[in-house]
Amino acid sequence: MDQAADEAEQLQVIRRYVTAGRRYLKLGGGLLARDGRERSRFARNLGEDAGRITPRELDILLDGGWRERKTAAWLIAVAGRSGFRDRLGELLLASEGPYAGMAYCVALATFGTSADAGLLAAYLDRYLARFDLDYDQGPAIGALLLIDARLSADNAARFLTPGGPWQH
Repeated sequence: MDQAADEAEQLQVIRRYVTAGRRYLKLGGGLLARDGRERSRFARNLGEDAGRITPRELDILLDGGWRERKTAAWLIAVAGRSGFRDRLGELLLASEGPYAGMAYCVALATFGTSADAGLLAAYLDRYLARFDLDYDQGPAIGALLLIDARLSADNAARFLTPGGPWQH
């Protein structure tokens, strides 16, 4: 494809999955402000799109800005597409800005394996000491605790010790 065709495809994917109905604003906590009927309709549409979106379209979204990445991570989580684990881990570790990281944590928690716990722990190892980049630390420790509970593991324990990295 030429550049114009690539850009047209990118815009089409963004319109379909990200900006339609301002989906990116409703993912996560924004959905809680909706009434039950609207939440149900949103969840149904999200599930349908999660099953419909292609790996290429997900890659297009993951190459975009925070809105596209946040939406892609939620679609990946809903569809359980663990093949995107490493890519989400790379994006989380890059910590290029707020808003999308929480969605990466949601997806990793949804997969819920020791590999996902390792990615979350690597993020916390790198960023707990960075007070200027604290926007995904809460979601990361929460996701790690959830995985620990599912796996009967204690990956989060070293971060939560009295006087440890979490308290600092």
